[in-house]
Amino acid sequence: MRISTTSCLCPFLVCLCFIQRCYGASHHVPAKVPSKNQTKLANGETEVHHRPKRGWIWNQFFVLEEHMGPDPQYVGKLHSNSDKGDGSVRYILDGEGAGTIFIIDEVTGDIRATKSLDRERKTHYVLHAQALDRHTEEALEPKSEFIIKVQDINDNAPKFPDGPFVATVPEMSEVGTSVLQVTATDADDPTYGNSARIVYSILQGQPYFSVDPKTGIIRTALANMDREAREHYTVVIQAKDMAGQVGGLSGSTTINITLTDINDNPPTFPQKNYQLYVPESAQVGKPVGKIKANDEDLGINADIKYSIINSEGANMFSISTDREMREGIISLKKPLNYERKKTYTLHIEGMNTHVDPRFSYLGSFKDTATLKITVGDVDEAPVFSIDHYIMDVYENSPSGTEVGAVTARDPDSRNSPVRYFLDSKEEGVRYFRIDESSGVIRTTQPLDREDMPWHNITVMASEVDNPSLLSHVPVTVQVLDVNDNPPEIATDEEVIVCESSRPGQVIRTVTAVDKDDFANGQRFSFALPNQIPVNPNFTLKDNEDSTANIIARRRRFNHLTQELYELPIVVWDGGEPSLSGTSTLTLRVCPCQRHGRIRMCQGEAFLSSAGLSTGALIAILLCIVILLAIVVLFITLRRSKKEPLIISEEDIRENVVTYDDEGGGEEDTEAFDIIALRNPAAAEELKFRRDVRPEARQHCGPSRSRRSPSVDFPRISSWSMFQFIRCL
Repeated sequence: MRISTTSCLCPFLVCLCFIQRCYGASHHVPAKVPSKNQTKLANGETEVHHRPKRGWIWNQFFVLEEHMGPDPQYVGKLHSNSDKGDGSVRYILDGEGAGTIFIIDEVTGDIRATKSLDRERKTHYVLHAQALDRHTEEALEPKSEFIIKVQDINDNAPKFPDGPFVATVPEMSEVGTSVLQVTATDADDPTYGNSARIVYSILQGQPYFSVDPKTGIIRTALANMDREAREHYTVVIQAKDMAGQVGGLSGSTTINITLTDINDNPPTFPQKNYQLYVPESAQVGKPVGKIKANDEDLGINADIKYSIINSEGANMFSISTDREMREGIISLKKPLNYERKKTYTLHIEGMNTHVDPRFSYLGSFKDTATLKITVGDVDEAPVFSIDHYIMDVYENSPSGTEVGAVTARDPDSRNSPVRYFLDSKEEGVRYFRIDESSGVIRTTQPLDREDMPWHNITVMASEVDNPSLLSHVPVTVQVLDVNDNPPEIATDEEVIVCESSRPGQVIRTVTAVDKDDFANGQRFSFALPNQIPVNPNFTLKDNEDSTANIIARRRRFNHLTQELYELPIVVWDGGEPSLSGTSTLTLRVCPCQRHGRIRMCQGEAFLSSAGLSTGALIAILLCIVILLAIVVLFITLRRSKKEPLIISEEDIRENVVTYDDEGGGEEDTEAFDIIALRNPAAAEELKFRRDVRPEARQHCGPSRSRRSPSVDFPRISSWSMFQFIRCL
């Protein structure tokens, strides 16, 4: 790319140089030959003199770079037409490098370079020249600008600024495959001569690689370069200026080229036959061996998939691929049995997973090997005939009843005898025992199905010669039912009899329960006991569907006359032999509303048990309320009135009448004057009337009344309280 850019710039720079030369010749080397001489006056006007022509005369200035001579390098000469050679003209120079790099002879106008110049640092210098009258210091010519160009020499060798380089190319590439392009740069002037014209050549790396002399593109020069044979190459490229001619300068760089891998090698097993020993005790699903095929390729080109291609091996073993190690891991699919089969043959195939179709002509990218597996004999624990035993035994069977037997055998070829025993950690050991030689299981005590219908035990077996090897098998024992429990009446709640019951009315439908288990469902029969007289109040009807109805036999029941009735019922089950049981139901008589709704049956029963009727309870509550109201009224009047009330003699006296009816033995009525409760202040004035016996009020009940100094509420009977409330 750089070469093409330089080639495009060369014509442009040549044109630019030509324009500068023409411009310098027309501007920096003016030949002022005016037809008239002009003098500039002080007031700015110009005076015209008819005098000889004059002007600047010099050549185009160039200075050679890197000049190392003992004397200053001659650059050029300034000369004015006004200079007659008598030394009256003085030449002066200023601008870039004037006085330091470039000096001028004031008399002759010769310019010289005092230092060695480097074009690569600065290509040209801009200066200004002027001619003065040495005596008057007047300008004979106006100041003029000119350029001194530094002329290039071949003093810079080509360089590779980005080197050294690293490149890759696929192996087995065709001849001429591009690898990398290198570009050298030259600081010399590309527009002048051949100083910057570069030619590339290869110094090291042949015959594998070549380089284009003009573009610097490196290509493969040898076909079928194999990475597996040689992977790394070092190539040295030289860049020489002066178009490669003798005397040109040169520079070189190194390119490290690596061949990248392609899948051009199939996998191969190092050997065709392998052997593997696997004990028969190997666990299913666990690895038992490894196998590996080699592949000289790298990365995904070396990925291998392993498989077992014969049915004999595929049924018993499986193989998986370890992608990191590229190995085939062989695992066991089914348990091994040395006594049944002692050897297995596996045909294993290893195949590349990423195949390059360009190399299909090399054949299939896979290989096969044969693996012979030898099964090792191991002393194994006894093996039971089945994995789970289910046995049964009738309940209530005597101790020592045989439940069943388990069998186990030694799977090894020597067939060692087996010993049986129960797991002592389980609870079922106390119900069963096992014969250690025969494996027969017997009961140790009668079993109750209603207590525990199922028993789970574990039987263990070990070889007599090697007791450390144990086998376990679960045994489930079902306890079969016998009819050993009589049925009972199911009484979830109390039986209520309404007082308004009529003859023939169904009081309750009863059912029965039985702890025993009947295969075809429980069937019950009901009847009243035959050994007792006929019940005049209730009868029983068997519905023949395992239920029975209790039916009233008379009209009207009264809970005050008799509240509780007992009704014994006999129930038979349908077992063989049939069992019966007698259950006694308690029937409670209660007052009911319409539609048989019970009314306060439980509350009245409680009161009856306490000895109080409903009326007595209401009377007691009313008395308590009245007493509380009197006490509150007394306290209120005492706090609200400070002066005593005036009580007239005709003040009405009120009596509290209580009754103690003897009927049984209750006392007569006693009356009390409670005027003090109405007005405590007036009580003192009326103390003299305490001996006056007030007239007794008309009694509401048939009892005698007598004087009593106080009221004894705890002795009030329920009947007296009821009569007192009625009087109120």
